[in-house]
Amino acid sequence: MNLTEELQKESDFIPRIIIAALKGGSGKTIFSVGIVAALKERGKAVAVYKKGPDYIDAGWLALAADKPCYNLDNFLIPNHQIKNSFISNSHNADIAIIEGNRGIFDGLDTDGTTSTAGLAKMLDAPVILCLDCTKTTRTIAAVLYGCLIFDPNLKIKGVILNRVGGARHEQIIRKSIEKYCKIPVLGVIPKLKEDVLPERHMGLVPTQEHKWAEISVQSILSIVKKYIDIDRIIAIAEDTSKLSIDTAIEPKTPSIKVSPKPKIGVIRDSAFQFYYQENLDALCSYGADIVFISPLKDSDISDDISAFYIGGGFPETHAAYLAANKSFKNKIKLFAEAGMPIYGECGGLMYLSESIRIDDAIYSMTGVLPIQYSFSKRPAAHGYTIIKVQEDNPYFKKGMIIKGHEFHYSKVEKWNGKDSSLVFDMTRGVGLINKKDGALYKNVLGTYTHIHSAGNPFWAECMVKLAVNYSKK
Repeated sequence: MNLTEELQKESDFIPRIIIAALKGGSGKTIFSVGIVAALKERGKAVAVYKKGPDYIDAGWLALAADKPCYNLDNFLIPNHQIKNSFISNSHNADIAIIEGNRGIFDGLDTDGTTSTAGLAKMLDAPVILCLDCTKTTRTIAAVLYGCLIFDPNLKIKGVILNRVGGARHEQIIRKSIEKYCKIPVLGVIPKLKEDVLPERHMGLVPTQEHKWAEISVQSILSIVKKYIDIDRIIAIAEDTSKLSIDTAIEPKTPSIKVSPKPKIGVIRDSAFQFYYQENLDALCSYGADIVFISPLKDSDISDDISAFYIGGGFPETHAAYLAANKSFKNKIKLFAEAGMPIYGECGGLMYLSESIRIDDAIYSMTGVLPIQYSFSKRPAAHGYTIIKVQEDNPYFKKGMIIKGHEFHYSKVEKWNGKDSSLVFDMTRGVGLINKKDGALYKNVLGTYTHIHSAGNPFWAECMVKLAVNYSKK
């Protein structure tokens, strides 16, 4: 049996739903986390997914499900790959929960090709819509009715009413929806006095930074069990069609097999936690062993590591600790000078820089890349990116077009390098400086753009090959 046949066998039937909303901040993350926790409490194996470029919500979903959360972004990832990834990563799951992003029809074009609705139709998944009922009654039914006729091919199968003021408020909305929309109300959540999940400038706080993450999940679970009909949600998820993989494009088989496996160090802690699970899986599929390490906890780095992958996060909230760990910084600098492949995204890019200025304090970083940073009160860049590879580098072929995303409050205060050391041109997005991104030094590349391996499989293969070559020195 080949790989396609194995995946097709797994895809016979996958109960699934998408939790969506009319806008951000409507409560879909809380409900998604609570529904996942409730299903898990019932003994179900839950596969969890997040639509859109997101790490933080995915972290909460992974915590609730006690398994990795995968990304289904229909801008970053080709459509056939999204479908095949969903099927393969739902293997052995009893049910799949997908959290949407922003408003259900929101996307980059008027056709909604990158919207949550587009993803729902691609996966033939029923949708449960979270409706914020603050200061409105019958209008909720009108808005819902508009969604139903806006795209009749979208399967909106139920709604959850959030921030409901009381029994009278609920009855007016419920009866209006039943009369005009013929859609079941699956839950009614009153206005809650306390936020069960803390927030920060990028939305929810990462689980790694929240000491009471498990308690928060349990609090959400109690809310969902009290106010949401989980049995009806299961029934909706099970009333779905079979999925078939795209047999025209087989999943790529790794082209390199190495022994012994090179060790790739991944810096993961509360300062650096933004990694797509698929990126880590891709490195392993090409033959690497992942070694997690932290400059917040470790003072030394093993010499048997052959490459580093430093993801995004919030180094600014840990700047003093990162600056104080001189032995770790010096080791990174020595590795970089020796030609070790080191790839840094956003927060990782900042850690590879000379310094970070926060207010009047300046914190020294590794000094690998000739960049000095400061911070603004508003996002310096936010959204999807499209970059063109303009200069030679070890990771991407010259001329390649790469899709990614960026979100950061940091900005370049001083760039002390050459323009030729910035290997990317920004077709869409802000980048590092002057519509350029991708600071290169030897085998070190730092960029504000986050990439997804399912849309850029070449990256993982190159990363492992570089690690193999370095390990042979």
